[in-house]
Amino acid sequence: MLYNDVVPLSSVEHATWKLRPPTGLSFLSNVHAVPLAVEEFPLAQRYFPIVFSQGTDAVPLALMALNEGVNVFVNEDGSFSAGYLPAYLRRYPWLLAKLNQDKEELSLCFDPSAGVIGAFEDGMPLFQDGQPTEVVTETLKYCEQFEVAAQSTGQFMRELEQLGVLEDGEFNIQHPDMPQPYLYRGFRMVNEQKLRDLRGDQLRKMNQNGMLTVLHAHLFSLNQMNELFAKQWDQGKVPPQQVGITG
Repeated sequence: MLYNDVVPLSSVEHATWKLRPPTGLSFLSNVHAVPLAVEEFPLAQRYFPIVFSQGTDAVPLALMALNEGVNVFVNEDGSFSAGYLPAYLRRYPWLLAKLNQDKEELSLCFDPSAGVIGAFEDGMPLFQDGQPTEVVTETLKYCEQFEVAAQSTGQFMRELEQLGVLEDGEFNIQHPDMPQPYLYRGFRMVNEQKLRDLRGDQLRKMNQNGMLTVLHAHLFSLNQMNELFAKQWDQGKVPPQQVGITG
């Protein structure tokens, strides 16, 4: 998602390259769902519905619209109207990637198509006398923290699958100006009854490791579904036919 190309950062090839601050988030205007780390749930649930993707290797998603190709939080000038920007978006256009499949080592890479890293006359230098500047070292540190959070999220998802409390989600939203409700599917969510019916030892463990707090944040976030639909409707971005979320 978002990345069109991945290039490893090199002190030789990019010795004189610079980083320009992004002028806005217009590149997100067609992105309706963004991956989320579990540690972000308490903050993100105040602004976005949090759901889970379908299929194998499922991930948590912050919904920024209920239809593909729409983002209700990106304004025409590229500014972002929600009070929280997910870490996945703050990391872009950087990421850590495995360059050699035979090794576990990850290298700092970037997406050149983002247009903020290049051989510019202005901007913040990436290297000084062949050594990475603070821009690069801080970026590397952030990307490493992101990878740790991603691993924790992956473990969370495996445990959640084992508990068997996930189900296919469905939301019906009725607008007074439309004769039929809008039906949204294509995501998963936690079944509250199955969560309550877990054994006492399972619930105690989830309470102690913080997993229960995360799941409650997910469930609370679902109250944002109607508000998200209302934003999309007010912006004239709700399709006339019934369509569903695709993870």
